[in-house]
Amino acid sequence: MAGDGAALRVRIEEKSYASPGGETVPVISGLEMSLPPRAFTCLIGPSGCGKTTTLRILLGLDDEFEGKIDDRFRTARLAAAFQEPRLLPWRTVRQNVDLALPRDMTDREAVIGRALADVGLEELLDRYPGQLSLGQARRAALARAFAVRPDILFLDEPFVSLDEATAQRLRGLLIELWTHHPVTVLMVTHNVREAVQLADRIVLLTHRPARVVGEVAVTLPREARTQETVGAFAAELARRHPGLVTL
Repeated sequence: MAGDGAALRVRIEEKSYASPGGETVPVISGLEMSLPPRAFTCLIGPSGCGKTTTLRILLGLDDEFEGKIDDRFRTARLAAAFQEPRLLPWRTVRQNVDLALPRDMTDREAVIGRALADVGLEELLDRYPGQLSLGQARRAALARAFAVRPDILFLDEPFVSLDEATAQRLRGLLIELWTHHPVTVLMVTHNVREAVQLADRIVLLTHRPARVVGEVAVTLPREARTQETVGAFAAELARRHPGLVTL
């Protein structure tokens, strides 16, 4: 299981794209990091620096890079939630969760029911995505991700574009789900306060081409992560890494 044992190692020596004019545009260069088992790691850095590209490589969606990633990324059970909920509009909430489950899972209905109850959608399981609010759709996406019973969970700014009150409720829900179902998490976010609130550790990336410039342990006890303490921790990060971390 990818959630146990040694940390997962990542080394992306080079990743580039071809520009419309045919020029090579480097995106990542010399990026090295590790993901401790069952830890919540946030990846932050300037906009467009390569955070989502890194996630795509680890998810196996992009194999055109130079480097080496831990073989367990290919054998582990992976799940992901993205900036958009990515629910199939012609399928109900129940069916969207069911489609993500492994084919050999035998207790499917019980798993789906528990997953949707965990996010407060047990009364909406037969609705279609178009009948949900954006916050409800994001909850459905989280339910789908945890229902898979993943070893590694990837999150790509899953609360972006939500109003702050809704986003804050969903952050609390995410931590509650993760506490009850601990998995190795890598989350991309541009929001340093969000990273401090959620993460055990924060990995900082430079401007493009991205590399790791620092790893910060979030030493605040979770029960002590108030608006004030999170804000102070985030402000200190911004002070220590000007230009890379913004409030």
